[in-house]
Amino acid sequence: MKRQGSLSPRALERMTLSRLAKLIRPAGYFNVKAKRLKNFVTFLYQEYRGDLKRMAADDAGRLREKLLGVNGIGPETADSILLYAFQKPAFVVDAYTKRVLYRHNWAGAEEEYHAVQALFTGSFKRDSRLFNEYHALIVRLGKEFCRPRPQCRHCCLRDFHYSLTAKCCSCHRALPVKRDRKPAEGGYLCPGCAKNQ
Repeated sequence: MKRQGSLSPRALERMTLSRLAKLIRPAGYFNVKAKRLKNFVTFLYQEYRGDLKRMAADDAGRLREKLLGVNGIGPETADSILLYAFQKPAFVVDAYTKRVLYRHNWAGAEEEYHAVQALFTGSFKRDSRLFNEYHALIVRLGKEFCRPRPQCRHCCLRDFHYSLTAKCCSCHRALPVKRDRKPAEGGYLCPGCAKNQ
């Protein structure tokens, strides 16, 4: 899109839906994404006359509510726009965040978006740079270690409220390979806890 000179709001507004879908085809789900992008650009022109600076100047809470009213924009996308495009203090909750929190026993598997978000916004100063960095670290953790098939033994959080499925039922630390685990009531014990019993 950049090579085509098609990243400006004006270019996106004038572009046909089929042309936009063709340009974003490598992103996957290009037809759906093209419609959502067009919805956003229509919103930008209706609410802010196509001016991103005017949009950025709006109050964060009011802007978030307006964004959530755009077809195709949910909480994660709205918060991503606020944080990454406009440097407003919104904590982004994505699949990585939910997975890490669930596996470390800080949130339920079906925890609602805003409840997970409140764990961060209620614990930290509302600061866009802090939220940006924290989210980036969670994404890195999710990509490198907390994958769908976790790499728990090498994770920097392995000793901190370990995984619901691979932790010692006594100390909550990482369990070693299966041959070194000791069965116990409620799960397995790591060698250290088994030795102390």
